[in-house]
Amino acid sequence: MNEYIATFHTHLSAMLSFQALQQAGCEAKMQPVPRTLSSSCGTCVRFSAQTDCRSLLDTDAEALYAVRDGAYVLLWQNED
Repeated sequence: MNEYIATFHTHLSAMLSFQALQQAGCEAKMQPVPRTLSSSCGTCVRFSAQTDCRSLLDTDAEALYAVRDGAYVLLWQNED
């Protein structure tokens, strides 16, 4: 199982993504964004899954990171 962090522009977007990930069977939790990452709303979703589940994230997602050995690796960033 891989671990990921998704950041968001709005708290609502984080909540919607959290719910979608849980409904898809992913272990997910909402938490404050780690200090080393930036986020517009200050809330992220940390989740475990086989894949990055990018398609489940709300359209207002800011970025997606893989958690590897305590470091955050940027996988995707919303350019809009």
